[in-house]
Amino acid sequence: MFLRPVIQTFVTLLTATLAFAAGDPAILAIRIAEGDDAVYATGSRATRGLTVLITDETGHPVDGATVSFVLPAAGPSGLFSSGSRTEIAITHSDGRAAVWGMRWNRTAGPFEVRITAVKGEARAGTVSAQALSDSPVAKGAAPTKSSVGRGGHKLLWISVILAGAAAAGAAGLVAGKTTTGAGASPTAALQIGTPTITLSHP
Repeated sequence: MFLRPVIQTFVTLLTATLAFAAGDPAILAIRIAEGDDAVYATGSRATRGLTVLITDETGHPVDGATVSFVLPAAGPSGLFSSGSRTEIAITHSDGRAAVWGMRWNRTAGPFEVRITAVKGEARAGTVSAQALSDSPVAKGAAPTKSSVGRGGHKLLWISVILAGAAAAGAAGLVAGKTTTGAGASPTAALQIGTPTITLSHP
């Protein structure tokens, strides 16, 4: 039992050493560069697609890595342009691989695209969240959020302006009363209500 972890560690180190000697990365990392959290209309075709970036243990792009994209077999899903639920792409020198043109089915709801990258003995996997909707909008730009947010800011600015105007009016009124009480000239005292004073004291 004690030797098993030691043997596993030795095999891992040996695999990494052989991969390094062969020019292959010892570790792969997947980052979804474009298309994550997308919402599409049911029955539509994806025009934006999904792009991933594959890097090695040093953070450098990996060229020639094999990347597979797999759609769910049931529920909200679709088919790739090849007519299959699995699509294979090879990374370029920039470490990127992409798929697009998926034809979505008519089942609304969230789903995940399973993504796996392989280069030599190194392997990595992740999932990308997607969704199908009968009335889709891009996540993070939904009118129910952004429109309300913009309207809320507009109402806030209007409220601030009205409050400022009211405060300015109140400050002017207080200033007028203070000036009158301090013995200001009759002209200044009669500027606000001259007709009223004239009618009350003929």
